[in-house]
Amino acid sequence: MNAAVRAVVRMGIYVGAKVYFIHEGYQGMVDGGDNIEEASWESVSSMLQVGGTVIGSARCKEFRTHEGRLKAAHNLVERGITNLCVIGGDGSLTGANLFREEWSSLLDELLQKGDKEAVRSNSELHIVGMVGSIDNDFCGTDMTIGTDSALHRIIEVVDAIMTTAQSHQRTFVLEVMGRHCGYLAMVSALACGADWVFIPEMPPEDGWEDNMCQKLSENRADKKRLNIIIVAEGAIDHHNKPITPDYIKELVVRCLGFDTRVTILGHVQRGGTPSAFDRILASRMGVEAVLALLEASASTPACVVSLVGNQAVRLPLMECVQMTQEVQKAMDEKRFEEAVRLRGRYFGFYVYYFSSFNVAVLNVGAPAAGMNAAVRSAVRVGITEGHKMFAVSDGFEGFSKGQIKEIKWGDVGGWTGQGGSLLGTKRTLPGKHLDKIAEQMKIHNINALLVIGGFEAYVGLLELSAAREKYEELCVPMVMVPATVSNNIPGSDLSIGSDTALNAITDTCDRIKQSASGTKRRVFIIETMGGYCGYLATVGGLAAGADAVYIYEEPFDIRDLQANVEHLTEKMKTSIQRGLVLRNENSNENFTTDFIYQLYSEEGRGVFDCRKNILGHMQQGGAPSPFDRNFGTKISAKAMQWITRTLKESFKGGRVFANSEDTACLLGMRRRALVFQPVAELRDETDFVHRIPKEQWWLKLRPLMKILAKYKTSYDVSDSGQLEHVTRFQPKDSNSSSAI
Repeated sequence: MNAAVRAVVRMGIYVGAKVYFIHEGYQGMVDGGDNIEEASWESVSSMLQVGGTVIGSARCKEFRTHEGRLKAAHNLVERGITNLCVIGGDGSLTGANLFREEWSSLLDELLQKGDKEAVRSNSELHIVGMVGSIDNDFCGTDMTIGTDSALHRIIEVVDAIMTTAQSHQRTFVLEVMGRHCGYLAMVSALACGADWVFIPEMPPEDGWEDNMCQKLSENRADKKRLNIIIVAEGAIDHHNKPITPDYIKELVVRCLGFDTRVTILGHVQRGGTPSAFDRILASRMGVEAVLALLEASASTPACVVSLVGNQAVRLPLMECVQMTQEVQKAMDEKRFEEAVRLRGRYFGFYVYYFSSFNVAVLNVGAPAAGMNAAVRSAVRVGITEGHKMFAVSDGFEGFSKGQIKEIKWGDVGGWTGQGGSLLGTKRTLPGKHLDKIAEQMKIHNINALLVIGGFEAYVGLLELSAAREKYEELCVPMVMVPATVSNNIPGSDLSIGSDTALNAITDTCDRIKQSASGTKRRVFIIETMGGYCGYLATVGGLAAGADAVYIYEEPFDIRDLQANVEHLTEKMKTSIQRGLVLRNENSNENFTTDFIYQLYSEEGRGVFDCRKNILGHMQQGGAPSPFDRNFGTKISAKAMQWITRTLKESFKGGRVFANSEDTACLLGMRRRALVFQPVAELRDETDFVHRIPKEQWWLKLRPLMKILAKYKTSYDVSDSGQLEHVTRFQPKDSNSSSAI
């Protein structure tokens, strides 16, 4: 929430509006006084890494009454506030919409009390909402602010528990939040490879007790030392009877005699430092909310800023609220399948996840966190769909050497939380080994390939598809899933592993900034990975609140460096006396990290001192983030479904034969959807020399990053929200009449 508040304040000031904090939610709006104070640029400094909300939140019974809303209207009119940005759940947003609908009548009452001038200048109230809810229970958005951070807390606990559980052969039952929505339970179960999960939307069928105990018993017979069961706090059976952790524990102990422990996470899930995903999501939503307020008219319905795929969009607020309420109504009436459908597209996928050809899966390129989750998903979905799955060790090099063996359901148990690549991965391209790879395809009768990896995987798939004319064994369905920390694959906005790398960068920057809290006037120069792709530096800079970010895609010269130094010199005169500068490793061959460090040190002499830090391969390591675990699971499952479909279509005359361009594809996130694209068509979109796409969506975030660092720059919102035309917002030097 704090990242959203920060973005609203700084974007509002950037466009020339007065921006106000309203402390303690609607209660502060009703009470007025010191609860409503004007915000400055500096007042939202150092908020990005803070959990919760620094301006406070409170339930307010008085705002539910007409008298309370009249007081709130008076307090807003008194300060000339004509725009409200509300961050909360469906109840808070419904209250905001009611307030807007009553605004004219509330002004009439105030007019009768003699406040004519103030009422005249506040004839319209515009409202935009952002959803802050760890439960991800709001329809119309793929993710709400706070959900990813809550998943981080859950996964941290589960990963810690798994260590002791494996040592002692224990069964753990974990209760997570979700009275009415099972998203946290379901997705954390996927992310940690749980054996069983209970959620409100999908009550288990009668006899579930015997089925669960049989599954746990089979796992123990397969020498699996660990059992994890995750329960949403609102889990019920088909008779609306609550399913509690204690009941499950008693059942397991009575029927199986397993040593069983219960852990209730409680409000731990709400606390802690926000994840990189949540910071970026909230920053983008905050900026979009301000733009929506500026463009609103009297006829514009109140909107809510949502995330669909990789796009921030504006949707009618009350339509989303009504759909959210329909979910609860469907659950109350035991229409559970309808409830799952209303929750949204990805919710349905996660639910049905739990539920012959030979297919090979391999990792290619550098290791990326989430690769193992993707392999696990591919193996289990493939087995479920009737295929025999084969694992290839050490990429294309291992393929050529025959390092291929069948991989079964139990072999990938516990893989989801493991970093790196358990299959082994190398950068070797297949071009020099095509004959040997074709031979191995024939020996093992491989009917389809799933390649999970980075730029080498993409180039490798191009080479394999081009070699089909010479090698008939390569005429099989092939699909690639992007997995690289650099996020430099053409045809996909996001890659498995990049979110974990961003969290590593953000965490390091947080620690560095904290170290500067006691030593004022210090600037840190940090080098990130990414090759020639500036994604990690740019988006990491946005999440960490950087003052400048240098990347290859946006050329810079000595004048730009000098301007940045001067900007930081001015900053040191304010209350924010520390700076953060990120540099992509290949941003410029002459302006190296050492050069920039020495330049800043010399030019800032007497004003600030400098430190440098090269993050290196720590960005690749560690356990994958919840986002990468679940993105890997989801995209890999979708790739396997495509393989099944394509195998059926290309099976003719008793064998598989696929040599058309659309049977060698890359599955990538494009804007709002996962899309299969022939790799041959992506060739023209690729800068092969620098190993990057020719067009990269995240470059549009760079002006936003500069705005939030107080640079004067224009912001192109042509690709923002629901706009169909190009609008460029310029910063204003004088205050406008609007207040937010």
